[in-house]
Amino acid sequence: MEVGGDGSPSNKSVIRRNMITVSNHHFGDGHSDGFSIEIVENMKEEYGMFVWPCSVALAEYVWQQRSRFEGKTVVELGAGTSLPGLVASKVGANVVLTDNADRLEVLDNMRKTCELNKLDCRILAVTWGEWDEPLFTLVPHIVLGADVLYDSNDFDNLFATVAFMLQSSPGSVFITTYHDRSGHHLIELLMVKWGLKCAKLLDAFSFMPSPKAANMQGNIQLVEIALKDQ
Repeated sequence: MEVGGDGSPSNKSVIRRNMITVSNHHFGDGHSDGFSIEIVENMKEEYGMFVWPCSVALAEYVWQQRSRFEGKTVVELGAGTSLPGLVASKVGANVVLTDNADRLEVLDNMRKTCELNKLDCRILAVTWGEWDEPLFTLVPHIVLGADVLYDSNDFDNLFATVAFMLQSSPGSVFITTYHDRSGHHLIELLMVKWGLKCAKLLDAFSFMPSPKAANMQGNIQLVEIALKDQ
């Protein structure tokens, strides 16, 4: 049986061509303020076309902290299927979804998913560590990133981009979820290098609803990162 992002049997429709699926992710406890997000996934494509557990955890955190996101400008880095950013949009944030400029299929899938959910998010190609014009247009209150601490070869470019965005918007914060497999020592060194500090650290299981937590594997951490002098 397929299982959905809320831990219940998945409401997942399958389009046989290219193994494309549409998964349903519910937020809320059934009251009037809850909602569902539909995500277009491609099981045959690269990891940016699949909803990973870190994305579910970060999206749940956005939902639980929704009053903090309402009316804010939010940028999701390495958004992929974009679940956290779409939840932020749904609760009233002005959202920019970004991914690597070379990942054209992922960027196109982001547009399709926004259309499917009738959400007006801006889609931008942003490659970490490259100072292209789109990066200079971003002045976020909150930067999101789910499982972006995956490949240690990308860490330095990621933190360079995060630091630049936080410096462009005083008082802003970077919120990310990652598996405990990530290199903590390297992360700490790069945070020092780029003038960043850990403002909050949570185990994802401490805030995930039981049905969703029961479906997650591994040790997922959530960290809020700010400028060191902030």
